[in-house]
Amino acid sequence: MPKILILGGTTEASALAEALALRGDDAVLSYAGRVANPKAQPVPTRVGGFGGAAGLATYLRAAGITHLVDATHPFAAQMSRNAVEAAADTGIPLIALTRPAWTAEPDDDWRHVADIEGAVATLAGARRSVMLALGRMHVAAFAAQPQHRYLLRFVDAPEAPPELPDHYLVIDRGPFDVMGDVALMRDHAIDVVVCKNAGGTGAQAKLIAARQLGIPVVMIDRPSLPLRAEVHAVPDVLRWIGHAADLGV
Repeated sequence: MPKILILGGTTEASALAEALALRGDDAVLSYAGRVANPKAQPVPTRVGGFGGAAGLATYLRAAGITHLVDATHPFAAQMSRNAVEAAADTGIPLIALTRPAWTAEPDDDWRHVADIEGAVATLAGARRSVMLALGRMHVAAFAAQPQHRYLLRFVDAPEAPPELPDHYLVIDRGPFDVMGDVALMRDHAIDVVVCKNAGGTGAQAKLIAARQLGIPVVMIDRPSLPLRAEVHAVPDVLRWIGHAADLGV
């Protein structure tokens, strides 16, 4: 019987865990541990890192894992690189369950940057009202541009106040809707939105809202990753686990 390790923390990982539980498959869902109150899951979970690619390979062998699914956030680049290396080391098949990247539509005004540092640099200049739609991990970097008023939206309340002199914090968990994000941006007179190209539908509302309001978006492009098999839907992973020939994996 297959034993599947899901590298998770995303809605896609939770959906896969639910599908595997309904089939009665043996699966474990692993969290990085960045969310204080993760969603309850129908399969056993573990929290925390593995100790790099070597530690992940050791875990895969010790736990008797037969299939590895990388359903981490598209920007969890190091974890994804570790998964590719550990899979190659152990010979355990790997597939990525990931969201298609967002693409700009004709009325969008996107300014592409490669990383957080590039996003910070685009904010040089006069005071603006900036929506940082990045979660809490990278907020401190924007203290380098302290002249702005920042709107932040976190899943969990932080243990310490964000390191920005002028900010307003919203605690909320997606998925968000366009009407709500339009109202949020209007209420805070947002001039620019900064976000990562996470893809999917759960966080897309802010982009549609920005399009409707004519607000520019600083879009942080996805990091480059090693070559790996990728799918975008839970049924594709289930077929892959069953060795479906049509995936060529």
